[in-house]
Amino acid sequence: MKSLLRTALRMAVPVFLGVTGLASLADAGDLKLQKGDHLCLVGNALGERMQTQNEWETLLHTRFPNHQLVVRNLCFPGDEPYLRIRSKNFGDPTSHLKHSQASVVMYFFGYNESFAGKKGLKKYVADLTKLVTETQAADYGKGNPQVVLISPIAFEGSDDPNLSDGIEQNKNLELYTQAMQEVAEATDAVFVDLFAPTAALYAATEQPLTINGFQLNDLGYEALAPVLDQALFGDALAEAAPAELKNEIDNKNFHWFHRYRAVNGFSIYGDRGLAGQDGQRKYNNRDVMERERAILDQMTATRDQRIWAVAAGKSVPAVIDDSTTLPFYEPITNVGIPGDRNAKAGKLGNLKYLPAAEQIKLFDLAEGFEIELVASEEQFPELSNPVALNFDSKGRLWVATMKSYPHWKPKSPMNDKLLIFEDQDGDHAADVCKVFADNLHQPTGFELGFGGAFVSRQPDIWFMKDTDGDDKADEVTRQMIGLDSADSHHGIAAFEWGPGGNLYFEEGTFKFSAVETPQGARRLAEAGIWKYNHRTQQMDVHCSFAFANPWGYVYDKWGQDFIGDASPGNAYWAAPITGHVEFPNKHPGGSQHRRVAAMAGGDPKYRHPTFYKKRIRPLSGCAMVSSRHFPESMQGNFLVTNVIGERAILNHEVRPAEGSGFVGQEVKPLLSCRDGNFRPVDLQFAPDGSLYIVDWHNALIGHLQHNLRDPSRDHSHGRIWRVTYKGNPLVTPAKIDGQPIDDLLELLKVPEDRTRYRARRELAARPSKDVLAGLDKWVADLDASDPNVEHQQMEALWMYQTHNRVNRPLLDQLLKSDNWRARAACVRLACHMMDAIEDAPAIFEKAIHDQHPTVRLEGVRAASFLDGEEAIEMVLGVLEYEMDDYLQYTLDETMRQLEQ
Repeated sequence: MKSLLRTALRMAVPVFLGVTGLASLADAGDLKLQKGDHLCLVGNALGERMQTQNEWETLLHTRFPNHQLVVRNLCFPGDEPYLRIRSKNFGDPTSHLKHSQASVVMYFFGYNESFAGKKGLKKYVADLTKLVTETQAADYGKGNPQVVLISPIAFEGSDDPNLSDGIEQNKNLELYTQAMQEVAEATDAVFVDLFAPTAALYAATEQPLTINGFQLNDLGYEALAPVLDQALFGDALAEAAPAELKNEIDNKNFHWFHRYRAVNGFSIYGDRGLAGQDGQRKYNNRDVMERERAILDQMTATRDQRIWAVAAGKSVPAVIDDSTTLPFYEPITNVGIPGDRNAKAGKLGNLKYLPAAEQIKLFDLAEGFEIELVASEEQFPELSNPVALNFDSKGRLWVATMKSYPHWKPKSPMNDKLLIFEDQDGDHAADVCKVFADNLHQPTGFELGFGGAFVSRQPDIWFMKDTDGDDKADEVTRQMIGLDSADSHHGIAAFEWGPGGNLYFEEGTFKFSAVETPQGARRLAEAGIWKYNHRTQQMDVHCSFAFANPWGYVYDKWGQDFIGDASPGNAYWAAPITGHVEFPNKHPGGSQHRRVAAMAGGDPKYRHPTFYKKRIRPLSGCAMVSSRHFPESMQGNFLVTNVIGERAILNHEVRPAEGSGFVGQEVKPLLSCRDGNFRPVDLQFAPDGSLYIVDWHNALIGHLQHNLRDPSRDHSHGRIWRVTYKGNPLVTPAKIDGQPIDDLLELLKVPEDRTRYRARRELAARPSKDVLAGLDKWVADLDASDPNVEHQQMEALWMYQTHNRVNRPLLDQLLKSDNWRARAACVRLACHMMDAIEDAPAIFEKAIHDQHPTVRLEGVRAASFLDGEEAIEMVLGVLEYEMDDYLQYTLDETMRQLEQ
C-alpha cells in the first residue's frame, strides 16, 4: 500500500492546483477544431503509448462525431524538441508532418528534459519556443497549424524501498510544467497541464496508475483520457463512446504504426533498400516494401472512414474495406538463377525439405555423442521458424517462433508465437504443444521470470503472464518501449539474467533506440547490450560497442560475460567493452568499427580483440558447457552455432589468459549437418544436462541476399534437437517450481550453471523479506572447509544484489580472498551497486593495485562510472604494473570517458 505517499500527495494537491498558478482541471481549453483537421501527436513516451492506449482518441471522436478528424501518432520515446534520434533516412519530423498533413500539432515534452533540473530550464525554454514558432509558421498541407503543448504527468512515487519516491523528480517536473505554460503564453499556443491533475489522481486512487512511476498503465490511461479531453475542450462529455469505437481506433493505429515504424526500415528507405534483387532484377527491397507502406497508408485511411461512421452512430458501409488498395508487388525468387553467388558460397539449402527422420541421418557428431529429435513441424505445425528456446522452473521447453519473418505482410495474420512443449512420457520427445502467447511480432528473444515472460514483440518488450493456470498469457503489459525497428533480424535477442539479477538483451546495428526510464532517457545507437532491473525498474546501456549484430550472451561460473556477434562471427570477453561511455560515444572495435568510428571517437585502426581466432562466420547463439553429463574435458568450453558456412555447433576451449582476460582455441566441432537446411540459431543446456538446439530449418536466411518477399522463403518448417553423451549418465533434474526457499538456496551449490541460473531466477521472484531471511541463515551455515565455499558465498552476494541489498561483511571478506576470480567478481558487483556502497571508489582503487591483472582491469572498468580529477589520478595508478592489450584498451576507454 502507498498510504503514507497518498497522504503526502493529498496534502500537496492544493499547491499543485493553486499556488503555482498552473491551469486547473476545471479550466476550459481553447483548442478549436474544424471539420477534417489532422491532429499529429509528437514527442515522448507519454504520447507514444497513446497509439495502443487509445482512450483519449476515443473520447475525441465521441466529442466530435461529425468532424471526420484524422489522428496520427508520430511520437518516439526519448524525444526532446531538438534531440530525436532515428535510423538512417527515416526522415525528419517535418517530412512526417507533411505526409500526415498536420493542421494541429500536439507536443508531448518535458519529462526527459526535466532531469537536467534548474540548470536545463533556460535551454529547454529556448528550444521549445523555437520549435513552437517554427511549427506555427509552417504549412504541412492544411495551412498554419495550431500548436498544443502538453506537460509531463506527475511522477507516481512508491513506498517500495526499491523504487523512487518521486519527490525530487516531481519538483523538477513542476518547474518544467510551469516553463511550458510560460512558453505557451508567449507564443499563443494551447497549453495543457497534466502534472497537477495526475498528482491529484494518484492521491485519490489506491491502485497504481503507472507501470514504473512515470509510464501510465491501462488504468492510468483510462483516468488520463477525460483529463486531457476536458483540458483541451472544456466541459465533460455527456454521452458515452460507442462500444465499437475504440476497437476501430485500435485497428487504425495498429496499421499506422506498422507503416510509420516499419521493421526493416534499413532495408526499405535505408542503405539496404537496393539490396534483395529478385530473380528478374525487377524489384528490390525498397520497391516491394514501399509499395506495402503505401498499401498501409490506404488501409489506415480506410479505417479512418470506419471510425467516422461508428462515431456518428452509423453502421460501417460494406464498401469500406481493403479491396481497393494497390496490388502487392510479387517478386520472383532469385534462387537457382545463373550465377547465384549465394548458392556458390554454400549459403543456400535445398528447397526440397527432408523429413526429420531423413535429416537425422546427415548429422556428424563428435565421438561419444548422439542426437535425437524433440519436436518438428511434422507433429506440431505451430513450430514454424523457431528462433529461441528456454526451460521453465517445471523443466518444460519454451520456444519462440517467427512465421512472419522477415516482415509482417499487410492483410495477413500477425501470429508469431511463444510455445510450451511438454514431454509427458519421459522419452525426451515432445508430446504436447501449448500456445502461451500468439499474435506476436518477430519475437527474436524472450526470457522467463517474475511469474511470466519478457518477450520481444518488435520493436517493444512485453511482459506476459498467465494468472489462471491454463498456460496461456492473459495479462500483458507493454513493458519497455523505445527500441528501434530498423532491422527485424537485428531485433532484441539473447535475453539473459545476469548473476546479480539484471536482465540483459542485445540489439544490432542500424538501430537508434531511446528508452525512457525513472532516471531519464537512455540512448543507444548502432548496436549494443541493454541492462534492465525489474525490481528497481532501472534500465541502462550495459555495452555500447561497434558490433554488427550481437546474438549471443552468456556468463561463466564467476560472473564474467562473453558476447557473440552474429554477422562477422566474432566473440568477445565483455569486461573491457562494458565500461561507461556517454551517448553517442561507443567503444571502438568490432566489425562495424570503421563505419561508426566518428561516433565512437576512437582510432579506426584500434580494434578490440576477440578472445579466440574466428575461423568461420556467422554466430547466432552461444553457451558455456557446464554439465556433468558432458565429458570432463569439455567443461567450460564455449559453444557457438554456425548457420551458414558449416551449419554446425562449433567448440572452443577457454582458459584465463597469461595477463588479464581469457583466451580460446577452437577444437573439433560438437556436431555438423550435411542437410543444408539445418540452421542452428539457439542452444541451451536442459535440466537433465543434455543440450537442446533450435533448428530454424530454412533454405534461405538473411535480408541482404534475397528479397524480403522472396517466395522461396519458408514459413512452415522448424525443429528442436537434443544432444547427449553416451559415456555419462544424465543429471537428475532439480526440483525448482514451488520449492521452499531453503531448498532453492541449496541449489546454488550444484555444479551446473543453468541449474543455479534457474534457481536464482525462481528466488528473484520470491518476496525479498523471505529470501533475505533464508539467505542470512544459509550463509551462516556454509561449510568453511568446502573447497567451493567461496563460490557459494559469491552466489550469496549475487542473490543479495538481486534483492537490491549488499552484505557488506561478506563482500569485504571475499574482496580479500586468495582467489582472483572471487575478487574480480566482487569488484564488478560493487560497480553495479555503487549507489548503495558509499566507499565504492575506494574498492575500485584497491582493485587497480591488485596483484592480478584481471582484478586490476575490473577496477579500471568500474572507475569509468565515476567522474572528477581524483578518478583520473586513480585509474592512472594501473600504469605502475605490467600492461597488456585488454588492460590498455580498458584504460584508454576509461580515460576517454573521464576526460569528457
